[in-house]
Parts: sequence; structure tokens; C-alpha cells
Amino acid sequence: MSDQPNTGPVRKHGADTDVHRRQRGKNLAMLAALLAFIVIIYVVAMVRMGGGGAS
Repeated sequence: MSDQPNTGPVRKHGADTDVHRRQRGKNLAMLAALLAFIVIIYVVAMVRMGGGGAS
């Protein structure tokens, strides 16, 4: 056995940041989709409560 402490698995910095970059992109796309859905629901609710607009 060696006298060196176990520091855990060795990470490759380049691959790790690439995975994080792709995950961040997916998260931002999901955020945009959810916000768009919320805006659509809000607009539909306002139109229905307001009587339909300018007619």
C-alpha cells in the first residue's frame, strides 16, 4: 500500500466543463419553455376574464 492519501477520482477538466455547458444550455432552454408557457396561460386567462378584447 502507498502512504499517499486517497484523493478520489481524477477529473478531466475539459470534458467536465463540456458536460456542464451542455447541461446549462438544456436548463436555459427548459426555463425559456416554461416562461413561454406561463405567459401564454396568463394571456389566455386575461382575455377570457376581459371578455375577449376589442370586439
